[in-house]
Amino acid sequence: MGITGFDHIVLAVDDVEATIDFYEKVLDMTAVEHIPGKWALRFGSHKISLQPAEHRPPMAIGTTPGSGNFCVLSDEPVQDLAKRLTDLDVPIEAGPVEKVGATGSILSVYFRDPDGNLVEVSNSLA
Repeated sequence: MGITGFDHIVLAVDDVEATIDFYEKVLDMTAVEHIPGKWALRFGSHKISLQPAEHRPPMAIGTTPGSGNFCVLSDEPVQDLAKRLTDLDVPIEAGPVEKVGATGSILSVYFRDPDGNLVEVSNSLA
């Protein structure tokens, strides 16, 4: 099997509108309604599909709002993001802190979205 990359991730959410508002304001992602009632957040060539907890398909049983944890790369310095988070009253869980990403060293800031999902935004140091 030749896995070549990610297509999308799915976040179970309690409030789609609040989630969209948060990611648009904090990370400048774009909300897209693929079909009526099915929303995703786009950034670059990637997307985060938003799955309302009450409309979870049987195959996604066990996924709950707040159980997500993911890392995205940014060309904006994470120090600037940390300032914006503070300005928006979004608590920073950790960082900026150096970690090891998929392709080498990264500098990361951690915070939570409205559902409690842990979001890591990183700059490549490689």
